[in-house]
Amino acid sequence: MEHPALLIIDMQNDFVREGAMLRVAQAENVIPKIRDVLAFFRMKNYPVFHVLRVHRSDGSDVEITRKDLFNRHPFAVAGSAGAQEIDEIRPLPGEYVIEKARMSAFIGTELDLMLRTLGITVLVITGVQTPNCIRTTVFDAIAYNYPVILVDDATGAQSDEIHRANVRDMANIGVRVMDAQALIGTLG
Repeated sequence: MEHPALLIIDMQNDFVREGAMLRVAQAENVIPKIRDVLAFFRMKNYPVFHVLRVHRSDGSDVEITRKDLFNRHPFAVAGSAGAQEIDEIRPLPGEYVIEKARMSAFIGTELDLMLRTLGITVLVITGVQTPNCIRTTVFDAIAYNYPVILVDDATGAQSDEIHRANVRDMANIGVRVMDAQALIGTLG
């Protein structure tokens, strides 16, 4: 029997909301499907991890490729409204919040330790953005030997073309790709 955990990645104001500098074009569209999967996980009492990118205000923890961008327009700064998860999917008591400073939810976090402690055998991935934080988390999960289910209609990118290409690459390494309804039917 599978013991799944849900990862909701980077569904924060700085990446989702209209007018945000780093807004992911498909982010608003995936909210309803993330909410469906989240409601299912809550109903089943399966573990939920809210994975948030959070940076120090001085940018000392921003990766080298985004340093100039952060210096011009700070994003996901600890304590700011932009770093907060969107209201529609805020954590409930008992759900986990993982703060990360890199694209992967595994780099520099306690995620792997927590998943192993909880006996998790499969990761369900939702959120944004498919070619960056979703993909790096998925590839690292595979490297740590976690089977992965990518919820196709609950993940998004800047365009459908970018999303589709990255989903295809993840499927080619053995990631199961399902839509929200199929996932709920499979785990139900």
